Amino acid sequence: MCYNRTAVNNISSMLELTAGKASPKDNPMGSTKNNQDLYSQIDSYLADKSNQIKTFSRGDIVEGEVVDTRDGFVVVDVGFKSEGIVAGRELKSDTLDWRDLKIGDKILVYVVKPEDEEGQLVLSIRRTQQASAWITLEKAKKDNDIVETVVVEANNGGLIVEIGKDIRGFIPTSQLDASRVYLNGIRQVGKDISSKVQKRLNSLVGEKISTRIIELDREKNRIILSEKMVTQSRDLEQREKTLNKVKEGDVLEGLVSGITPFGIFVNAEGLEGLVHLSELSWDKVEDIGSMYAVGSKVKVMVIGVSDGGKRVAYSVKRLLKDPWSQAIAKYKVGDVVSGSIQKVVPYGAFVRIAEGLNGLIHISELSDKLVKDPSDIVKVGDDVKVKILSISSTERHLGLSLKATGKSSTVVEEVVEKPQITQEELASAIDTAIDEEINVKE
Repeated sequence: MCYNRTAVNNISSMLELTAGKASPKDNPMGSTKNNQDLYSQIDSYLADKSNQIKTFSRGDIVEGEVVDTRDGFVVVDVGFKSEGIVAGRELKSDTLDWRDLKIGDKILVYVVKPEDEEGQLVLSIRRTQQASAWITLEKAKKDNDIVETVVVEANNGGLIVEIGKDIRGFIPTSQLDASRVYLNGIRQVGKDISSKVQKRLNSLVGEKISTRIIELDREKNRIILSEKMVTQSRDLEQREKTLNKVKEGDVLEGLVSGITPFGIFVNAEGLEGLVHLSELSWDKVEDIGSMYAVGSKVKVMVIGVSDGGKRVAYSVKRLLKDPWSQAIAKYKVGDVVSGSIQKVVPYGAFVRIAEGLNGLIHISELSDKLVKDPSDIVKVGDDVKVKILSISSTERHLGLSLKATGKSSTVVEEVVEKPQITQEELASAIDTAIDEEINVKE
């Protein structure tokens, strides 16, 4: 067991006091009693842990009292068997000037060597700041706190960042927010992509980045950080806030986060949802990629939230005027209108009258002659004039006729007169055509 200097001095004093008492020869019984009392006092004294000499390990940060300051070194009492010495470069600190220290001042010091060749405790003021920073970082990792960093260098693996004085960490490219590195935030691969990524990483030098600690090893001086852990956490927090307040019919602004054959994904205020193909436009959508790009801004209407927010449905077209409502006011049965052939099918052809407003020319209304193949009469892209035979806003049906305008082409083959189709037959054909068209979209 080791004891501090004060304890040793006190024990020595006790022994000196007993040295002057009667010897065993003079009073054997009294001598024994005196010795027992002394030993009892010593045991009691030593039982007090505050009187024990402290032990230290390299890297410990301890509080001590300045007992001496001289040119080039500071003597500090930290409760060790001998005072500790701070000298040379270990005196330097950004936060403390050792020349301002006075005897009796309390300071924090870093243990460099518990004991040198001369049995001296070697301390440092310089390393205290860095060591304190490590302790702070260890706590930050434990508590999952955000750590602010500054980018000082970029390499092909990621970013080297400065966390504090003389402490650096590393953010792998995979742990950066994708929007910083990749075009439109979409992760890509390839040689050309790699050079572009490196260029974007280089441009981040000097930037401040909020991170969380993935790995921390003080002995190896190794710190691995992640920006994604911060951004994802913020996204989740924002998602919950939006989810708690949003309702059907609300209009939100967001960014396109993904494009698929069946629609687009939109992240609006942290709440990601799908705009189905059928909700993109009142018109038929042939190429989603020509309309949207990942990262582009878009306004959407909330049309459905289910499964606690796991399924969110948005609509773009419901923020636009319904062309059918306009058609009722603008067009009437008997009008001759211009349009273009959008699609040719075995039972007729679809004509675009206006944006979002399409109608069907049934095969029986293509010509006053028998038509075996509608493509013999019209082709996709043809500009035509057609007569409106029927309008149904509730069913969203628009029945058209080419032959009624007298502009139908003559079919170069044997023709046979065909009886006129009835209105009931035409309505049925339109219903069939619309149903087939809906099925194709879905």
